[in-house]
Amino acid sequence: MQALFDLSGKTALVTGGTGVLGAAMCRALAAAGAQVLVVARTRANAEAVAAALRQQGGKAAGYACDVLDKDALTQLAQRVAFTHGAVDILVNAAGGNSPQATALRGERSFFDLPQEAVRWVFDLNLLGTVLSSQAFGAQMAQQGAGVIINISSMAAFQPLTRVVAYAAAKAAVNNFTQWLAVYMATEHSPNIRVNAIAPGFFLGEQNRFLLKNPDGTLTARGEQIIAHTPMGRFGEADDLAGTLLWLVSDASRFVTGVVVPVDGGFSAFSGV
Repeated sequence: MQALFDLSGKTALVTGGTGVLGAAMCRALAAAGAQVLVVARTRANAEAVAAALRQQGGKAAGYACDVLDKDALTQLAQRVAFTHGAVDILVNAAGGNSPQATALRGERSFFDLPQEAVRWVFDLNLLGTVLSSQAFGAQMAQQGAGVIINISSMAAFQPLTRVVAYAAAKAAVNNFTQWLAVYMATEHSPNIRVNAIAPGFFLGEQNRFLLKNPDGTLTARGEQIIAHTPMGRFGEADDLAGTLLWLVSDASRFVTGVVVPVDGGFSAFSGV
């Protein structure tokens, strides 16, 4: 059973690898034996995460790249292939929300959301996932094997108040995950799998303003979320590790085109 989850000899690339969730996924992949390539917009941040992984005994390197720059992604894919060989696992963890694309009562109505902010959220979450999958999925198609993991959200299943652009973008990620799973398996190789993880409420830099006050207490929204989460807490970044390792390893070799909730029961609870 342990061999099913072993990633020794695999190369995993994680976009958004310096975020709270992305860095945790990098740690999980490295601990399972994979060589981890940490990708972020800032080289120093990517290299810092990679250095921490190496200090813990893992194999890792950091790279700077903007997931919205297709030419830069293509160049990175070529560089990675030359330096590290084929990428076996792609985790599209780059994503997030913007306060300016969030409708807040008394501050910003839906009708006042700036177009550029809405487009930024759509592009970062959906287009960044599509472009990265093109750049590294093309290599997987050539080698006839690989795993792509996209990051969805609870907001994709049932739209949440406030986060209109983010919810719509993540719903699109779900649809794209299923489409790409079918395309890769039928057009290229059944050994290429595409799945997604849908985290529940995890505290990160981009949603903290909605869930916690400056003094650390819960906002009204934060209290409501905890009240509707049967496990009674926010997720911790390492809570994603088990699901991630299952989806990228041979333990899930007959699983493709699914979106797995990791949400403490939030999606199962009706509120009564």
